[in-house]
Amino acid sequence: MANQTKIALLKGYIETKGLKSTAQRDFIAETFFKTNTHISLEELLAKVKRKHKNIGYATVYRTMKLLGESGLAIARQFGDGQTRYENLPEDGHHDHIICIKCSKIAEFQNQKIEQLQSETAKKLGFTVVNHKLELYGYCADCS
Repeated sequence: MANQTKIALLKGYIETKGLKSTAQRDFIAETFFKTNTHISLEELLAKVKRKHKNIGYATVYRTMKLLGESGLAIARQFGDGQTRYENLPEDGHHDHIICIKCSKIAEFQNQKIEQLQSETAKKLGFTVVNHKLELYGYCADCS
C-alpha cells in the first residue's frame, strides 16, 4: 500500500474519531511509513525532530497510538521492555527472530511453520485467528 494511501486512510480514521488532521500528525505518519525497521518512539522522535524541532514526545506517542488503532501500525514487544512499531506488512504475515545481545530483528516467512501451526491447532480443536512467532537467539555478529 502506497504511503499516500496510508495517509489518506489515517485521515479518514482521525475524522471518524472526531479529531483533526494536523501537519504534525501527517509528518510523523509520513516519517513512520518511510521506515523499514521496527522503530521505537524515541527513534521516531529523533527522526521527526531533524526537520521539526517543535514536535514533542507526546505528539509522536498519540500519533502512533492512532496508527495502531487504525490498523496501519503494529506495536511489538520483543522482550527488552521497549515497544517498537512496524508498518502494516506489505507481504502479509511474517515472524521475527531477535538477537538477545544486540536486539537485531529479522523478519522471515516459512510456509512449513505456518502449516504445522495450523495442523497443531486443528488437532487440539482450535481455529487460529491470529498468532505471532518470535524466536530468540544470537545473530551472526554476536555469536
